Amino acid sequence: MQLQGRLDRTNESPLFYKVFALVSGGMILDAADVYMASAVASTTLKDNWSTIQQNSYFLSSGFLGLFIGSLIAGFIGDLKGRRIAYQINLILFGAFTFLGAFSPNMTFLIICRLMSSIGLGSEIVTGYSMVNEFAPVHNRGKWCATTSLIANCGAPITMLLCTLIIPRFGWRPMFAFIGLIAAILWYLRRDIPESPRWLIAHDRQAEAQKIIERLEVNGSNLQKKIQSQQPHQQVHHSFMVSLFVATVAVSATIICQYTFTSWVPTLLVQKNINISNSLGLSTLMMLGAPVGCAIGAYLVDKIGRKLTIVPAFFLTAIFGMIYARQSQVFTVVLVGFLLTTCFYILMASVVAVYVAELFPTKFRFRGSGIANGIAKLFTVGMPIVVAWLLSFTSANVIFWIISAIAVFAGAVVWFLGDETNQKNIN
Repeated sequence: MQLQGRLDRTNESPLFYKVFALVSGGMILDAADVYMASAVASTTLKDNWSTIQQNSYFLSSGFLGLFIGSLIAGFIGDLKGRRIAYQINLILFGAFTFLGAFSPNMTFLIICRLMSSIGLGSEIVTGYSMVNEFAPVHNRGKWCATTSLIANCGAPITMLLCTLIIPRFGWRPMFAFIGLIAAILWYLRRDIPESPRWLIAHDRQAEAQKIIERLEVNGSNLQKKIQSQQPHQQVHHSFMVSLFVATVAVSATIICQYTFTSWVPTLLVQKNINISNSLGLSTLMMLGAPVGCAIGAYLVDKIGRKLTIVPAFFLTAIFGMIYARQSQVFTVVLVGFLLTTCFYILMASVVAVYVAELFPTKFRFRGSGIANGIAKLFTVGMPIVVAWLLSFTSANVIFWIISAIAVFAGAVVWFLGDETNQKNIN
């Protein structure tokens, strides 16, 4: 308890900033992969290198890999340590992403995406939880949400690169570039220490103390009052209720955001907007990603987790319904920007902060991994469902579905979710 108290009162230190920077770099690759896949799918379809059915499998394979990776990372991270899970993921992601650049056909590319996404699924679970466990308690929400802000700057950057590179050089250089970046980042992360919270939870106090001393080099915040609780009191509801809340919240966030992101270029092409213009319009809408993350990072510690999350879900529902009725380019971009902003307020507050805080240290990676894994499992079927819906109905139905999911999730968080702001996460 003494070590835990010291850890809770630490200020930001060089070691924390290093963890924060390297985690953020890995999370940028997460955002880059999602948006690159969206652009590649629309490009290969236009060039007759793939079909809509193959694109649905391509997108679904990514979500299936994220599901598998999330579960693996959850169990490895809790049972064997955060550091092991943290190192395996990037090398797997980088190697198969780079290999995908040399795909002879769409089937081979789908296999590469499945394997690379297993590594990426581990990154999502591990990265946010690592920042959560190293960050000072009084600023924990801000730093976790800021990680999401930095990571999701990868969205407009990636779409801009796709706009500049794919029409001129094709999609293969994008895979090679991101694979090489992953390899460089893996090398830089080779000496990241184990989480001191995990070490304390597994009775390895001597190792934890050495790391805590490195986190205390800038002193401690002795005046800050932390709402200390026993580990079993951290979650007021049962583990299963907390898992239900986490699963619904993260599933709704990811399903809505990924469905919109993955299919917007293709939907714009169906409206007779050529590939260059559709990628450009998508880039403008994706500027809402860093804006939304910045709003989430500011609000999540100021007004609390639930007061940030629930209104964002309801605004997502409202803008989703409005977006379905737009037909002019200007209003498509404007409402798409607002909808994207809401998505990324949720990414910053739900995925980056709230989910990990609902579980105690011994079960954090498993709870987060299961919640994220189930969310990815839902998204495995979404591209196939979307492709099926587009075969006989309009794209408007997709946005009505997004709105309904968002309303349900907002209600679940409001009525069943715990407020975790400024509480310890032992």
